[in-house]
Amino acid sequence: MGELRGTHVPVLLERCLELLAPALETGDRPAVHVDATLGLGGHAEAVLAAFPTVTLVGLDRDEEALAHSRARLSRFADRIHLVHAVYDELPAVLDQLELSGVDTVLFDLGVSSLQLDAPDRGFSYARDTALDMRMDQGRGTTAEEVVNDYPPGDLVRVLREYGEERFATRIVSAIVRERGRRRITSSARLAELVETAIPAATRRTGGNPAKRTFQALRIEVNEELAVLRRALPAALDALRVGGRLVVMSYQSLEDRITKQTLAGRARSTAPLELPVELPGTGPTFRLLSRGAEQASEAEIAANPRAASVRLRAAEHIGQVAVTSVGTATQDKGGAARERPRPVRALHQPGAAAHGRSAPDGTAGRKRRRDRGRGTDEQGEGR
Repeated sequence: MGELRGTHVPVLLERCLELLAPALETGDRPAVHVDATLGLGGHAEAVLAAFPTVTLVGLDRDEEALAHSRARLSRFADRIHLVHAVYDELPAVLDQLELSGVDTVLFDLGVSSLQLDAPDRGFSYARDTALDMRMDQGRGTTAEEVVNDYPPGDLVRVLREYGEERFATRIVSAIVRERGRRRITSSARLAELVETAIPAATRRTGGNPAKRTFQALRIEVNEELAVLRRALPAALDALRVGGRLVVMSYQSLEDRITKQTLAGRARSTAPLELPVELPGTGPTFRLLSRGAEQASEAEIAANPRAASVRLRAAEHIGQVAVTSVGTATQDKGGAARERPRPVRALHQPGAAAHGRSAPDGTAGRKRRRDRGRGTDEQGEGR
């Protein structure tokens, strides 16, 4: 396995343990915790140490990370199942382990410390490395192949959609000119091309001008957003009643998907005009965080990679039926119950405009675009 590569400081560790604890302290049976992005095992180790009866299911697509975590967690060998898998494969993993449900799931998204700090993985624009960027180096398309082989139109799409890069066309034009002369194989050369393509006035602010391009390529290579869109509903479906999900995102695209997915499970789907909450239409989750939580200034000072983290969490409450405005009771799927009017605030996205509680708990505040976009260089702390 060799010496551990990467500086490992788990992000928001104490807050994660605090959110997961109520679902892991089951008492009547051993709880099951899923670390869907195991990485170097920092969060997983803390969970296993804090909860002596918990069984861990750890997933990671990076075999090098799995090897390090297996060594790190060896003292818990009788309570761990570490699996080489992408997190949207969770249902298949649980089937193989004959687990019908789990109590908690943790996602710590983005590039891991090992991947970011290892010079041969190609994730960093701060050093000259080969353009790889695959989280699973045993399969998939590399960043070098994307940069050199994608048609210009597809490259522009990738940079705009996944990097939110407003100078995508200029950057792609520079890439196409360069690859017409010679193949682009190094991260340093790609970073130079990006820098020269961006106007000088823009380069003076906002950090390294290559950060959005590298983020976009990494997301494309690993299909991160498509995987996340499949993985979050699968994880929510796997939770037992009382189970909890915690998601840490490091850029706005991931956080937006997380927010929308959790909000969808935390509000009613019944038509507004109906006088009753129909069975199967009530919210099945409640949000545990008011908006997205961020790291404290003290944690950011100690661990700069926590600067861009956005945490959201939810608890599986089972099917509920609304009995009065602002209250709800457990309903195991029985008869429909009457609900007084008005009920817009309970399940209509437009409620926030009237000053009532919106589905994601923003209480009618003016929605602001989340400017906390993480970058590959900030990464996270798995």
